[in-house]
Amino acid sequence: MNILHTADWHIGQLFHEYDRTYEHQRFLDWLLATLTTEQIDVLLVSGDVFDLSNPSAASIKMFYSFLNQTVKQNPDLQIIVTAGNHDSASRLESPKPLLESSNIHIVGLIEKDWNGNIDYSKITLPLKDKAGNTKAWCIAAPFLRMGDYPSLPDCANPYAEGITAFYKAAYEYAASQKEPEQAIIAMGHLHAQQAEVGDIDKTERPIMGGVECISAAAFDHNIRYVALGHIHKAQRVGGKEHIRYCGSPLPMSFSETHYKHQVIVFNIGAGHIEELKAIEIPVSVPLLRVPAVHSALPEVLDSLQQLAAFEGDSQTAPYLEVRVLLEGPEPGLRHKVETALAGKKFRLAKIDVCYNTPEKQPGESPAVSAEALKELQPLEVVQKVYQSKYNNPLPEDLQQLFQQVAQEVNEPEA
Repeated sequence: MNILHTADWHIGQLFHEYDRTYEHQRFLDWLLATLTTEQIDVLLVSGDVFDLSNPSAASIKMFYSFLNQTVKQNPDLQIIVTAGNHDSASRLESPKPLLESSNIHIVGLIEKDWNGNIDYSKITLPLKDKAGNTKAWCIAAPFLRMGDYPSLPDCANPYAEGITAFYKAAYEYAASQKEPEQAIIAMGHLHAQQAEVGDIDKTERPIMGGVECISAAAFDHNIRYVALGHIHKAQRVGGKEHIRYCGSPLPMSFSETHYKHQVIVFNIGAGHIEELKAIEIPVSVPLLRVPAVHSALPEVLDSLQQLAAFEGDSQTAPYLEVRVLLEGPEPGLRHKVETALAGKKFRLAKIDVCYNTPEKQPGESPAVSAEALKELQPLEVVQKVYQSKYNNPLPEDLQQLFQQVAQEVNEPEA
């Protein structure tokens, strides 16, 4: 039985305000072809199908069109989709009764019985081969919100320990259902301890002191594969080959300019995982950084002018990040950059500016005590902030403008 693990599609996402419909469609077309060429029996999608909890009609149509085409071309394929933190669990689950007849299972909500006990049977799904024989069981766990996992009294970390208790109970239920030759795999959408995060991951809800990080030990050692989503960079968790993030299929930031996006494919045979491999996803729209390192504005503009014009269509035009090193504010920066790029057809996504400030010495603190702050005049505060940011004194014309504004604010009303 061949299984493909993917996650974090984020259909509907904008990349620095540019629509990504073309890129998402190209990925889904590639995935559809890959399911056929790799003879995949089970497709696992570990959360964040959509970028927004209330996706556009176009995004919803893209997703369900993909499912429709997939089951038509691969009638024996089993698809399991779980909700991520970007998805609306109830919205994602709403067509569940219709889709199950096509062997598509969507799990967004954690159901409980009348006594408030989690019904693990609802998220424990048999994985069957083409002959209808159960080869494995899948714990299809979505992103777990407060109330979805057990509440443990007197514990140091209610979230991490609650998630661990959830997976322990889920494994025990799955183990009670399986035959000796059948394997158990699990899905999850969470932040694992020591996971390497990208720029876009840092914009997610902050993880205070690591309390929302889950240890690899949360997954029973008899679980043969753990298909994770949420972190956008493909990686092993805790040094374990079988606990993996597959990463996002599309670049999510310019830090991924040379990063290879992938899906994970593996085989279940005789209760064990075999032939695990990563398959690289083609990049349909490249990312370009000019220059390679932050440089002075004249050098940057010269580099942009020397760029050869892009010859393709607007859908495949590269996203461009311009990297500039400045000595101080540059109000006309964007206009100068756009002028240098005129007619070249690149999509200017980001101007990344850094300032030529001195490195802080060890032990040096920019903090000002409360007592000293009370003694500073408003102009002195502005001067210190400007000096700290730009490593230059506040220009005379800006001082005069600030004093003019301060005077107007302090003048009594007539």
